[in-house]
Amino acid sequence: MTDHARDLEAVREATDRLLGATGKMDDGFLAEPSRLPGWSRGHVLAHLSRNADALVNVLQGRPMYANSETRDADIERDASRPLSEQLADLRASTAAFLASAEAPADRERTVTLRNGVTDSASRIPFRRLIEVELHHVDLGVGYELEALPEEFVIRENDFLAQRFAGHPDVVPTTAVTEDGRLWTTGGGSDGAPVTVRGTAPDILGWLCGRRDGSALTVDGGGLPVLPPL
Repeated sequence: MTDHARDLEAVREATDRLLGATGKMDDGFLAEPSRLPGWSRGHVLAHLSRNADALVNVLQGRPMYANSETRDADIERDASRPLSEQLADLRASTAAFLASAEAPADRERTVTLRNGVTDSASRIPFRRLIEVELHHVDLGVGYELEALPEEFVIRENDFLAQRFAGHPDVVPTTAVTEDGRLWTTGGGSDGAPVTVRGTAPDILGWLCGRRDGSALTVDGGGLPVLPPL
């Protein structure tokens, strides 16, 4: 069950971790490549700030982005700013998001995100948490999937398994950890069922496209190729 206040506190804590890590760097650090193809670390930080603005739009009933071109142009525009400006922007945009998310509202209402995706307003704080945590990993500053809070890893695996459930290009798939945690996904393809085994962070890395799955073992066939997020 979603705990709104707890999710907002998790967003604060995750943002503080990211700001603490990046605050030790310099402007040259931002120009270096991130782990995301075609994006520097500056692009990642710019995206996080503009995503916070976009989620305020969602919560207040406006389109998340004017269009894809505007979203991409804003990130490109902001990517080359000095580190001090990037961090100030991320602090301010995060504060605005938290204020909007904390305001009294019907949290069970349906809101519309990018590309027509809909969700409950109550889940927007967790969606923001996903952005902050995974993009912290994408910066390549020593914060790896194994450092993510366990609760977050489990919930994000739940979220992604649900996202790919019934996908027409993914065979029925069960992901299992040594301690018995289990996720089922896929099932829209006619191929034989497979079982994927590994740690929860390695399963997350495969589900979210951050790892190639080489640390996983697969019974019943090859490792399913998942569609991009």
